[in-house]
Amino acid sequence: MRKPFSRQQRLDCRTVLNVELNLNCRHEIIPILKTLQHIYANPNLRDEILGLVAREVNKDSRDDCGREGMDYWQILVLASLRQGCGLNYDQLQDLAENHRNVRHIMGIGDWDEDTSFNWRRIQENVCHLSPETIEKINQLVVDEGHRLVPEAAEQVRADSFVAETDIHWPSESTLIRDGVRKTIELCVVLASLFGVDGWRQSNHLLKKVKRLSHKIERISSRKGPGYEGRLRNEYRKLLRFSGKVLRKARRTIEEIEECGSADLASLCQLAELQTFVERTEQVGDTAGRRVLNGEKVPNKEKLFSIFEPHTQLYKRGKAGEPVQFGRLVLVYEDAVGFIVHHHVLPRDSQDADVAVEQTRELQKRLGGRVKKLSFDRGFHTPDNQKELAKIVPHLCLPKRGAKQAARQQAEATEEFIESRQRHPGVESAIGALQRANGMERCRDRTEVGFRRYVALGVLGRNLHVLGKLLIAQQNAASPAAYSKRQRAA
Repeated sequence: MRKPFSRQQRLDCRTVLNVELNLNCRHEIIPILKTLQHIYANPNLRDEILGLVAREVNKDSRDDCGREGMDYWQILVLASLRQGCGLNYDQLQDLAENHRNVRHIMGIGDWDEDTSFNWRRIQENVCHLSPETIEKINQLVVDEGHRLVPEAAEQVRADSFVAETDIHWPSESTLIRDGVRKTIELCVVLASLFGVDGWRQSNHLLKKVKRLSHKIERISSRKGPGYEGRLRNEYRKLLRFSGKVLRKARRTIEEIEECGSADLASLCQLAELQTFVERTEQVGDTAGRRVLNGEKVPNKEKLFSIFEPHTQLYKRGKAGEPVQFGRLVLVYEDAVGFIVHHHVLPRDSQDADVAVEQTRELQKRLGGRVKKLSFDRGFHTPDNQKELAKIVPHLCLPKRGAKQAARQQAEATEEFIESRQRHPGVESAIGALQRANGMERCRDRTEVGFRRYVALGVLGRNLHVLGKLLIAQQNAASPAAYSKRQRAA
């Protein structure tokens, strides 16, 4: 049983609007709580956002029966604070249990000792929200910000960055080791449930694959004379042994499927086993082609993580980070700092491939109000130059190459030069997303979890920006409203 929020006034709890925030504090939680108070004070906006949360949480269940669950308002508050303050679930649990203002804004009184905010409960409720729902909530927040500063949507700048996935360095030997380990663990569990023989020596098999993998790592790190030949020999042994284990796992799958009496949990484990077997076989094939046959395998055919197969490798030439493993995220920032649109690029796409499509989506979201838009030269192609010029009146899209860039600069209009000068400021927004909103490395699993994590990070940034605007209206000199951003930019 769930409800939007508690309408019962408590003696030990201030109402949401009467919670006093310390505007002399520069902590990022203050603007976020201010925004949440503003949302609560606007019934139409509040009900629309909570309606989105309700439809997602109760997608497969009813809200008028069963045990009492978190209010939709509490889920919104916790989801906002998680990425808005760059917290993990343990830190969020401590905040929900001990921060008086946060508890009062969630409608929990000082005498309430029964309400539990175990980190797992928080995780399960926050993860009910899909990336699409979070994007809709984010758009409502941006629209509210543009109601306060209507001219903000006229100037937009765009850039992309790599949000890394939470993986170890992906060599083929370690990926094969991970895949074989998970395969053996699942086979042991399923074999014991269905009485299938053949996995009595599972510990010996695990030790053997680890021994082979560690030997390959030592050869790769130390090198020495003739190391390539020694490396091929060890890889040949590892591939032969892993192939033997995977064939054995496939026979186990067939025997279990013939039983035909598996329950839902066993079917899920069987599907998971099938997935790990296929991914390990893919890595083994890549290793054989690359190491044994000397073939150059393109990145789109490689797997960089057994657990996060959506991970891609990027060589963007960044100082200190020449190689990154994750996914490209494209963000559009308006004049006052709102991330008005974001997009997680497909695994095999680059900046120039999505610029036109996503700019059309941006103009659609903002009702065609974007007048000035700037990119960097990584988005340039001749077709993009033509198509983007049809979408935005004043486009700043630098050309690649020194001669073309110099000719473009010599013929540039005042709008082009102004946009070119202010464009590097988008790096500040990207830096804030990475440092303050946890988007330097995604801690959630699966591709859906990655997209949810990115969407929550963007929502947290926009709540922070809107909160600063609201505080500045109340007291422009307060430290909580201070920002280095120039409003004219």
